[in-house]
Amino acid sequence: MKKIPLAEGVKLKSVLTKKISELTNEIQSVSKAIVEKGQTPKSYGRVLSEVEAELARVRKDSRTLDRLIYRANIDNTIIFKGEDLPIVEAIELASQLRAESSLCKDMSRTEKERLYHSTGDNVIFYQVTLYDPEEYRIRANELEKEAHRLSNLINAKNYQVQIEFDDSNYF
Repeated sequence: MKKIPLAEGVKLKSVLTKKISELTNEIQSVSKAIVEKGQTPKSYGRVLSEVEAELARVRKDSRTLDRLIYRANIDNTIIFKGEDLPIVEAIELASQLRAESSLCKDMSRTEKERLYHSTGDNVIFYQVTLYDPEEYRIRANELEKEAHRLSNLINAKNYQVQIEFDDSNYF
């Protein structure tokens, strides 16, 4: 069986998803015809059974590719900050690092102190930030760098790992 890099398998998965959508639309198109009453519909292009057969094959390939990608993402690891992580966990960690970076960026934009408007009283209130926004700006930048480093490791590993899948029907 032919082998392809995991990275190409991931790209192919999106190609297959698009192909499934296109074939579903084609089924909608070839399954109906507008004719005068009593007239026989004329066939244009492929017949419904051909499109259904191709859709079934592409769906099966999509499921197979999913299984292979999931297995590869579990069985193969990346070393990040001294820790051996399965690819699937590394992908989740990269997402978490980006989310934490985003939160820290938001927190870094907060003023140390600002006037707080209250209703009714003639008392002046201030909203006081209980942390140093500059520390959160620095932390956000470091987290973003870590996420980029991890993503680069994931991408490199995705080109090293091979999965057994024949992509000749699609490329």
